[in-house]
Formats: sequence, structure tokens, C-alpha cells
Amino acid sequence: MAAPAPVLLVIDDPVEAPAPSRSSQVPSPRERSGPAGKPGAYPAATTSAVHPPGTPPYHRADPDAPLVPADDLGLTRGDGVFDTAAFVNGRPLALDEHLQRFAHSAALLGLPRPRLDVWRAAVLAAVAAHVPAPVLSAKLVLTRGREGMRRPIGWVRVAAARDHADEHRDGITVVTLDRGYRHDVATTSPWLLQGAKTLSYAINLAMLREARHRGADDAIMVSADGWVLEGPTASVVLREGDAIVTPSTDEGILAGTTQRRVFDIAAELGLAAHYRRVRPDELLAADGVWLVSSSRGAAPVRAVDGRAVAVDRPLTDALNARLLPGV
Repeated sequence: MAAPAPVLLVIDDPVEAPAPSRSSQVPSPRERSGPAGKPGAYPAATTSAVHPPGTPPYHRADPDAPLVPADDLGLTRGDGVFDTAAFVNGRPLALDEHLQRFAHSAALLGLPRPRLDVWRAAVLAAVAAHVPAPVLSAKLVLTRGREGMRRPIGWVRVAAARDHADEHRDGITVVTLDRGYRHDVATTSPWLLQGAKTLSYAINLAMLREARHRGADDAIMVSADGWVLEGPTASVVLREGDAIVTPSTDEGILAGTTQRRVFDIAAELGLAAHYRRVRPDELLAADGVWLVSSSRGAAPVRAVDGRAVAVDRPLTDALNARLLPGV
């Protein structure tokens, strides 16, 4: 059976308006005209619509049609941010936390603050318009917009998430890969944007390709000075006896919304939960290791760099029953 078509909503007014300034009051010739000097010829995603009372500040668009112009900085430079929230059987999982992280990423890039009330409404509207599915993935994207325009572009795309039941059942294999930065790079070099969920994901995807080239399913990044960080698209969590541990988020890694939910679940199960630095050899000695993300749930790791790792089947099942209820 073919997958249901995704739903795409373009945000007409994606960010809060900046304070008026002399430079912003007078539009440039380019801002007054569309492509090739044609007034009003911008694609739908680049215009800021005037909304009659009671109409939403977003509109539905064809998910298979072109969306952004060729000079959009998100496309040409990776200059933008995104976040992805999961809906399980129509119920949002930590949506507000994803929205706050989305805004934090935008702030790290110096983008205007997203209008979170509008983004939240658009996400819920897109999910409601989608064909029901066990797990839906809502991806929020905000770019800096066209070169020289200072007009961010944003949209929400909702699609059925892939089924991760095989990973939950069989576990995954990972390799450790050097990220090339010290663990404290977010403090020493904040302009490297570690901890922001940017559109510049080429390195993350290259790591996944390298992992598969080595015969593994996924990767775990390690800092240049030898500390465990995160996966290319997931947080790392391990169990040590009666405690759940994850690498400290002040080490230039993304603050994981699913990882925080795992900590909440740990408390429900009577387990302690800690942030601290983790060495790669601790993964091998752990009582369980997982890669966790919103639509994936908790994927148990069964081997690291070709060496077997303990799989905690009862805790894996308990985590996924709560992370992805009813799936």
C-alpha cells in the first residue's frame, strides 16, 4: 500500500516582527518587486499575507510543488533551523518542548523569534488534515529567506513516520566516530552552533553513510578529547545498574526532548537519572544502551564497534510502551 500523501502548510508570518527601524521602513527595489522585476511574483512561501479576521496565518500548499526560490539561504547555505515532533495516534508528544527548542535554535543563529503560537496552530492543523497513522512526524522548518531580503520563510510538513518495530525487536549496531571537536566546543566556540538544530545536516548524514559503509546501522559521535556525545539523529542513553545516564547537554550536543522523557519514565520505574560525561568504554560495560528520538522511540544498541553490548529487553519494552503508546 502506498504511503499517504504528506500535508504541507506554509507559515505566512513565521516570526515575530522586529522593532521598526529606518532601514526597515523603506523597502528596497528588490523587495518591492518579485523575481525578474515582476511585482507580486514571489512564491507563496515568501509573501507575508494580510489575513481577514478569523483566518489562520498559514495556508496549505502542494507537497510535491516547488516551495522556496533558488537563492533561499536555507537551500544554498543551510542557514536555518528545524525541529521534528511526533504524534502517536493523533496525540502530540512533548510538542511544547519541541517548539521551545525550535525557538532556541533560531536564537543561536540570530534569527527572529518564531511566532510559537502560530507554529503550534499550524502543526496541529497539519496533523488534523493528515490521514490517521500510528505515528506522524511533524517537521518545522525556518530559513533566513532569500539573499538580501531579511524575510524568513517557514513551513510545517507532516508525514507518516517509518515503522521502527524491527529496531525495537532486534536492536541496532553502531560505530563510534570522531566528531573532530572537543567536548567543550559550545563554550569555547559558540559560533560553531553546536547544540542548535540547524539545516546544515550534511555532516550528520555523512556519519550515517560512514556507519553503513562499516556495516553498522548507526553511529555515536565522540569528541576529539574522548567523550561520548550523541548520535547523528538521536540522543544516547545508557543504564548502569539502577541509574539511567546520558552525556551532559553542556557539551555541545542537542538537548533531547525524548531523552528528557526517558528520564521522567526512569523516575516512574524507580530508577535514578543523571547527566554526566561518558567515556566510550562505558558503553561496552553498560547494562543497556539506547539511541532515542521522537518518532523512533528507544532503539536498543546490541553492538558497538563490533563488540556485543548487553540488551535490557524489559526496560526497552517499558520505554517504548510509554514513548510510543499504542504502537
